Amino acid sequence: MKKVLLMVVVTLGINVASAQVDKIYKHSGETVEGKVVRVDEYAIVFKYDGEDADNTIGKYAVEKIIYGKTKRQEDVTEKIVINGEDDWEKVVILEDKSYIAGLKKAGEVRGKTGLINFQTGNTGDKKAAKKLKMDAAKLGCPFVLQVSDKTTVGANSNALGGSQAIKTGVAYKY
Repeated sequence: MKKVLLMVVVTLGINVASAQVDKIYKHSGETVEGKVVRVDEYAIVFKYDGEDADNTIGKYAVEKIIYGKTKRQEDVTEKIVINGEDDWEKVVILEDKSYIAGLKKAGEVRGKTGLINFQTGNTGDKKAAKKLKMDAAKLGCPFVLQVSDKTTVGANSNALGGSQAIKTGVAYKY
């Protein structure tokens, strides 16, 4: 009788302990189990179940969190689906490495304006950003970590003295 009672207590204890685990659901389909320490503006800090080290995952990689103790669901971000170059407007340009935690690198991308580019204001910059996004969309990537952004003017740009905007980045997917 004592053995049966002990088995019931152990089973209940395991069920209660596992109910305390928070679950982080990534857009890639992966589920991370642990304890959410805090949710920052662009990242989630958590500890894997049974570990003490803090880990960070960018919010762009996470669909939702279900807190183990209360079963409360917190929706984090919507999944961005890129089906080809026509979806370039959906691509998000990121400027901080912490935003890409949990995403997968797909390749380098580049956007630049033509050699004969007599633009006013920031038109050349907008065209380069569009081309950068189109390059990422070709790869099926919803995110670009921008790594450089430069504009050359006059003789430094081309023989005709125009200006050229050049942006480079790394494309990421779920």
